[in-house]
Amino acid sequence: MESVYLLVPISVLLVFGIAAAFWWSVKSGQFDDLEGPGFKVLMDDDEAAQGKVAEQEKKKEEKKDEI
Repeated sequence: MESVYLLVPISVLLVFGIAAAFWWSVKSGQFDDLEGPGFKVLMDDDEAAQGKVAEQEKKKEEKKDEI
């Protein structure tokens, strides 16, 4: 029973600490856009790959024109 007198205040302080950390993260913009960065990474890879393919095709066409 005596340990309850110690554990309850510690758990209350822990809850307030977690709530303060969550409040800070919301205020600092950590949860503004959860899906956008993931889509941006996928789109960047596709655009870079398409650009490389287009450059390779241009080089092939230039070589054909030279011959």
